[in-house]
Amino acid sequence: MRTSSWGRRALATLAASAIIATGSLFTASAAHAAPLPPDNVRVMAALGDSITQASMTCSSLVNCPANSWATGSTTSVNSHLLRLRATAAPDNAVGYNDAVAGAASGALNAQAAKAVTQGAQYVTIEIGANDACTKTVGAMTPTATFKTNVQNALVTLSTSAAAPQVFIASVPNLLRMYEVNKSSASARLTWALLGICKSMLANPTSTKAVDVERRAAVQQRVNEYNQALAEACAAYAWCRYDGGAVANYAFTRADISTRDYFHPSLSGQANLAAITWPRTQWAS
Repeated sequence: MRTSSWGRRALATLAASAIIATGSLFTASAAHAAPLPPDNVRVMAALGDSITQASMTCSSLVNCPANSWATGSTTSVNSHLLRLRATAAPDNAVGYNDAVAGAASGALNAQAAKAVTQGAQYVTIEIGANDACTKTVGAMTPTATFKTNVQNALVTLSTSAAAPQVFIASVPNLLRMYEVNKSSASARLTWALLGICKSMLANPTSTKAVDVERRAAVQQRVNEYNQALAEACAAYAWCRYDGGAVANYAFTRADISTRDYFHPSLSGQANLAAITWPRTQWAS
């Protein structure tokens, strides 16, 4: 998720549409349809934003990829990478965290290209929070643009000789993240100081219609993003969407970091791993 520039310091193109239209996507899907046995997965890559970088889970306001739900090494989180290693995957299976704090969907294709160069055989994607977490509702990424950005990344992954299996996690319920901590004076002060997700978190105590409607509009856009993720993923037999597991998860205060009152905490990262792993190709 994106903060203001100060807070950060402190703390596809039309070609994709053409490919989809011609059905080439489905040809690529058929070639990569069957998941590799876990013992063949030697390289994993995680794409996305600060959620996947596990920002706000360390002692300082920085990224902490060791705690990531996707590729982290912290045993209490039990990331996807650790779960793969615990099955039949090699104990030395490599996990690359290519996510970038503050990244929106427009940056996803470059991350996908990096995963291709790394030879990733399993790729996780968690993207969308920063497309909705903007200064104003009007600045949010249009849903059609968001979907195209995701499709572009999937097209790029489809070119990989490693034929990766892809898992897409849904965008968390941002309205829920707001509601959990809106009564906390510390949370409200932190949101204001760090400029966090103003589209959702501005005027957090206001019950005026304009503010209630603004928050609802942000969550509606998130819901649209999740539908776009599901549709983009469905075009590929080798892509698995989480079915709304993250979107429907009822975050509690314990799941949210007290460093910014908006990112998942260490236990929140562990819960993300726990609710998404059963939806992957490797567990279902």
